Amino acid sequence: MPNITRIPAQRVPVIEGPDNVMQREWYRFFNNAFTLLGLGQNQFSLEDVQTIPAIDTPQLITTRYGYFYDTTTQTAAVINTAYGMTFNTVGFQRGVTIGSPTSRIYVDRPGIFNIQFSAQLDKISGGTAFVYIWLRVNGVDVPNSASQIRIQGNDSELVAAWNFIHEFNAGDYFELMWSTDDTSCQILAAAASPPVPGIPSVILTVTNNI
Repeated sequence: MPNITRIPAQRVPVIEGPDNVMQREWYRFFNNAFTLLGLGQNQFSLEDVQTIPAIDTPQLITTRYGYFYDTTTQTAAVINTAYGMTFNTVGFQRGVTIGSPTSRIYVDRPGIFNIQFSAQLDKISGGTAFVYIWLRVNGVDVPNSASQIRIQGNDSELVAAWNFIHEFNAGDYFELMWSTDDTSCQILAAAASPPVPGIPSVILTVTNNI
């Protein structure tokens, strides 16, 4: 375990001298430990901090984030049925991971997280249809989190993009759910076509608020 707190050797007394003054080495240790524990502002122990690589700084210890996207077109086999948006690619991550099934996004620390997404909605036949999107946490739909999008006409395309703020415990997961009343609606992915890069069906970024 790295000695990132610079704890003094046992032979160094804590208090010494006629004035009973704390030794500089011990003062440095206690001050460093207090800083590493977030100046008393977080819920982590010194043992937690000691297991984090020494390259981390105190300001980054609780930072959690993830960037994910999916390169496949997602479809609804049955109308008015809930489906989780899936992800097959990790851009980068720290403490936020794709689970199984791949619609589940897990967090490893408690906190309030900002969930931002964009979904490339597409309709491949005429008429009018509705797509609904909402947040589900640990298998339970979050009340009052749904939105309705109307898509009209053949080859109509819309980008649904907004964010949710939600408080999680360590080990919780969430899903972005969607449903439609017309199976001609899909979440479209497209390959790169220069000068335009590839279009993922869904893009998701997750960050915690420290």
